[in-house]
Amino acid sequence: MKDDTIQIDKATAADAPRLFEVWEASVRATHDFLSEEAIATLVPLVRELLGTFAPLYCLRDAAGAPYAFIGVADGNIEMLFVHPERRGGGAGRALAAFAIGTLGATRVDVNEQNGQAAGFYARMGFRQVGRSARDPFGHPYPILHLELA
Repeated sequence: MKDDTIQIDKATAADAPRLFEVWEASVRATHDFLSEEAIATLVPLVRELLGTFAPLYCLRDAAGAPYAFIGVADGNIEMLFVHPERRGGGAGRALAAFAIGTLGATRVDVNEQNGQAAGFYARMGFRQVGRSARDPFGHPYPILHLELA
């Protein structure tokens, strides 16, 4: 669903439960390499992160509920999630362009097994500059380190 009137808004503390729902739906749609146990392990970490990471920016539906969000710190896109029902409509592209153009993002890390994300960032102009065999939690999910070309 294409929307030419995409408006980026700062998320509020009240948005945290919906942001978590977006995260979980997105992860289940794109991170098929994660087991249920691995997702369950991430749940408390993500809930805490969504409650403390600031600022987060989001896109909202007609009712005002977030359906996509992004967080950037020190020039690094730390998170970008789009609800699966809204994928393909430009939300991720709009948020990434905002992160690059407005927030100064030049780097992002992606799971190597998440080919959709790696391809998305390649289309946005990012190139691989490194690789780690394990994720930041020490799990055997290789991470690709990307930088804006």
